Amino acid sequence: MTESTPGPGSRPRAALAMSPDVASAVLDTESLTALAALCDLAPLPVLTDLSTPRARTVLADVDLLVTGWGCPPLDADVLRAAPRLRAVVHTAGSVRGHVTDACWDRGIEVSSAAAANAVPVAEYTLAMILLTGKHVLETARDYRAARSRPDWLRTPRSVGNHRRTVGLLSASLIGRRVIDLLRPHDIDTLLYDPYVDDAEARELGVERVELTELFRRSDTVSVHTPLLPETRGLVSRELIDSLRPDAVLINTARGAVVDQDALTDAALAGRIRAVLDVTDPEVLPAEHPLWQCDNVLLTPHLAGSQGNEWRRLADLALAEIARWASGDGFLHPVRRERLAFLA
Repeated sequence: MTESTPGPGSRPRAALAMSPDVASAVLDTESLTALAALCDLAPLPVLTDLSTPRARTVLADVDLLVTGWGCPPLDADVLRAAPRLRAVVHTAGSVRGHVTDACWDRGIEVSSAAAANAVPVAEYTLAMILLTGKHVLETARDYRAARSRPDWLRTPRSVGNHRRTVGLLSASLIGRRVIDLLRPHDIDTLLYDPYVDDAEARELGVERVELTELFRRSDTVSVHTPLLPETRGLVSRELIDSLRPDAVLINTARGAVVDQDALTDAALAGRIRAVLDVTDPEVLPAEHPLWQCDNVLLTPHLAGSQGNEWRRLADLALAEIARWASGDGFLHPVRRERLAFLA
């Protein structure tokens, strides 16, 4: 039993802090019932403003906050109103928006469902790698327009996924999951991550390369780095211009990691193709040329958990709460010293 968990025979007092729409989407009736079996759960509605009299009454009693998208920052003022708070379990990925330095300073334990959210993002990435390798989107468009079957024997040898080279930018949770999903395929995988050495790269089954080499050698580059001050604009015009003709850039991370003007120029010129689940800003202005660019597939930040995938987030959060309440500690802790490596 750790100092931060409830004592034997006691049940932690918990409350939900997130937007009501998020609570309805992520925590279905079955999940709420399971949560209530683990904790003394404060009555709904969820907390959306932590400064209200009701919120302060609830916070005064809680050991655990179950958070989600839309949770307000847990700053020093909020923590003063929550003297018993010992843990935060986030039902989504990044905790940057609400877990503040005050939480770390007080030693509050934090867990997130980032590992669960990584699964659909990696699946989306794999699907797009394979679809773009076969030129499926372009061929489907041309097939619809021509209403006749193309001559398959004239397909260029650049089309297909056999021995295609995929470069991954960052061995993040998602990046590592993509590596796992690529393993059964006849694909050569390169990795740029300054925190991964050659020995770890060999364990992952990838070739570690420098950033310039990743872009120069890859048929497809997939971006999985978090947005940090040092990664803003990391995918520069120079790197984009170094991509081989007809290469594909996939971005499921954050739009601002990529020089969007440079990407737009290269795509409009027909030099490269792109799959962008994120842009800068989200959503692009209606007049932005990427909307009309045949070389670019734009999707509305849908790679992450949606629909029935939300249950995976809830299940991981529930498992973490059960572990913490029993004194076993989190299986997916978020550490202050690791924030620089997380999305």
